[in-house]
Amino acid sequence: MMSRRKFLSATAAGAGALLVAPRMVLANVQSDRRFVFIIQRGAADGLHIVVPYAEPAYAALRGPIAVDASSATRLDGTFALHPSLERTARLYAQQQAMFVHAVATPYRDRSHFDGQNVLETGGNAPYSLRDGWLNRLVALAGPSRAEAIAFAPTVPLALRGKLEVASYAPSALPSASDDLLMRVGALYDEDAQLGPLWQSAMAAREMAGGERARGDAAGIGKVAASFLARPDGPRIAMIETLGWDTHTAQDPRLKAQLKGLDAMLGALCDGLGPIWDKTTIVVATEFGRTAAVNGTGGTDHGTGTAAMLLGGAIRGGRVLADWPGLRPADLYQGRDLRPTLSLDDVIAGAASETFGLDPHRTAAALFPQTKPAKPVTGLVAV
Repeated sequence: MMSRRKFLSATAAGAGALLVAPRMVLANVQSDRRFVFIIQRGAADGLHIVVPYAEPAYAALRGPIAVDASSATRLDGTFALHPSLERTARLYAQQQAMFVHAVATPYRDRSHFDGQNVLETGGNAPYSLRDGWLNRLVALAGPSRAEAIAFAPTVPLALRGKLEVASYAPSALPSASDDLLMRVGALYDEDAQLGPLWQSAMAAREMAGGERARGDAAGIGKVAASFLARPDGPRIAMIETLGWDTHTAQDPRLKAQLKGLDAMLGALCDGLGPIWDKTTIVVATEFGRTAAVNGTGGTDHGTGTAAMLLGGAIRGGRVLADWPGLRPADLYQGRDLRPTLSLDDVIAGAASETFGLDPHRTAAALFPQTKPAKPVTGLVAV
C-alpha cells in the first residue's frame, strides 16, 4: 500500500515537478540580480569546446577528433568556439558571453567523485568541507524574500548547507487534474508535517506557470527561466547537466551535448526577458581531459579545461586565458592542459560583482581554504 507521504510526493510530481525539499525556503539574497551555476558532470573537454586553433600542437594531438577551425566560430586570433554552440556564439558577439581557458579547481587527481566534491564544496581537497560554496553565497548576500533552487532531482552538494533550499525536476508521471490537486490540498490542510510540503509543491507549480517541464535541456532552461524571471522568484539557482565523460566517440557525443547546452542557454536568455540583463551564468566542470586523443576516439581524465560566463550582466566578447601551450614540455604531467587560472578566483569575482559584495570577503567565504585568494574582477557590469 502506498503511504500518505509517497502519495503526496507522487501527486505533487504529477503536478509538474518533483520537489525534493521540505519546503521552498527563503534564501538570503537582497539583490534583484540573478546568479546561475550550471555544472557539467563528467569532466567536459575544454579543448573541444573552446578550440585553440592557432596552437601549433593542437591538430597533431587531437588527430581525428580535432575541431575544424573553418567550421567553428573564431573568437579571436587564438581560440574558436565549437560549431554546435550557435546561440552562445551570438551571445559572445553581443558581448554577453566570455570564456576562461586553462582553468581548474585546486584538485589535481582524476576521480569524478572527488573532483566534483572539490568543485561543489569550494575546498582545496576532497571532503575537507561539508557544505557547498553556493549555499554559502546565499548566506553571504543578506536576508530577503527570495529563494534559492536547484533544478535537479535532489539538492546538489554545492547548494547544501545551513540554509535549506528547494529542488525541482521534471516528472515522468502524468499531470494531475485540478480537482485532484484541490482534494489533496484539502486533505493535508491541517497536517502539520505534510501540509507545508504540499504548499511548497503548489508554490513551485505556480512559479513555473503551471507548465509541465520537459526533461530535455531546452525544457529545463525554459522552466528555470520561468522561476527566475518572477519578481518573487529565486535569485540563486543551480542546474545539473550530465554526460560529459567522453572516453569514446567524443566528436559525435560532444556535438549532441553542446547542442543541448546551447539550447538550454538560449531558453534561459529568451525566458528571462529583461531579467537577462541582470543575470550571471557560470558553466563549469570538475576537471578537463587529456590533450591527446586516445585509441577509441575519445579523451581520458585530465586537468585544465574551459569555463563559460554568460548573461546580460557579463562583460563579454573576450577569452580570458594565460595560455600555457600544448607542446610536450608545456603539458601538466606530460598529458594534460596545464591550468594557469583558478576557477575559485573566477567564481569568487563573478559572484561578488553580481551581488555588489567585496570580492576578497566573498572569496574567503566561498573558498576558505584557498590562500591567498585572488578573485578575478571586471567580469560583471556593476
